[in-house]
Amino acid sequence: MNDQFSLKQLFDLGGVFMWPLLVFSVATLGLLLERAVYIYFHDLSVKNLKVKLLELVKARNFTAARSFLLGQSRRKSAAPILLACLDSASQGEHRMEKAVEAEAGERIRKLENGFNFLQALASLAPLTGFLGTVSGMIGAFKSIANATEVNAQLVANGIYEALITTVFGLIIAIVAITGYNILAHAVDKFAGDLEKGASDLIAAVVTPQEEVK
Repeated sequence: MNDQFSLKQLFDLGGVFMWPLLVFSVATLGLLLERAVYIYFHDLSVKNLKVKLLELVKARNFTAARSFLLGQSRRKSAAPILLACLDSASQGEHRMEKAVEAEAGERIRKLENGFNFLQALASLAPLTGFLGTVSGMIGAFKSIANATEVNAQLVANGIYEALITTVFGLIIAIVAITGYNILAHAVDKFAGDLEKGASDLIAAVVTPQEEVK
């Protein structure tokens, strides 16, 4: 047999279990692309937004601060959350914290949409590949048992053909896990930066009021 194979030849050699692996690979790449695009267009940066917002709040220009957040709400993921916090300022610090928790929870759920499915794909792909290998090994040993003459090439061919599904399953899992970790890290960083930003905003709103008292 040739040492080089096309993707189609490898797919054919892998047998019927290559079909679910093909579905898993398309789903993994599609989901990773969709999540990456979604996160890109819902900017997770907080620092620059926070700096400008705190300048306005410390100057007690709440109207301008609110307008600024409204203008950033479509592009910046943190803007609607900080806006909810600012809108609750008249109800006290505790209410501001609750507003941040509610709005941030909803926003983060949207950012993490599909993450569980991605984790499932990372688990199912290698298991499916291993199942394909076991099935292929059974077929290989059956061929060996039925052969009138057994040689090393016959045994080796049967084994490496059976292992193709495991290789593809592991590749899919590696891509899924790597992509998931990158996306999850971005969301986790956003959550941490947001918590700090909301805390600074609440302090900027509340502290002057306490000092006046």
